Amino acid sequence: MLLAHPAVLRELVARYESLCTASQELALAPDLKRRLDDVTYTLCVTTGTRHLDQALAAARARLAATATATVTSTVTAAAAATAVAATPAAATAS
Repeated sequence: MLLAHPAVLRELVARYESLCTASQELALAPDLKRRLDDVTYTLCVTTGTRHLDQALAAARARLAATATATVTSTVTAAAAATAVAATPAAATAS
């Protein structure tokens, strides 16, 4: 299955939450309802789910996994660079 880019998921979740907030503050105008329906549909399609609660859970899980993977790879890369710089071979090769 194709996975949506985390930036796309982040934007869709933020748009959904923003529209939900707006729909609670104002009378649900037809345009607002249409935009809320559109973002709900898009979230479901991009996450491969059929229900909003599943789509939001899948999007948030993917975003959390991506954030964890990014932190892990950054830490691993920094540790590897430090280890290479600290080896005697690296000092003599310079």
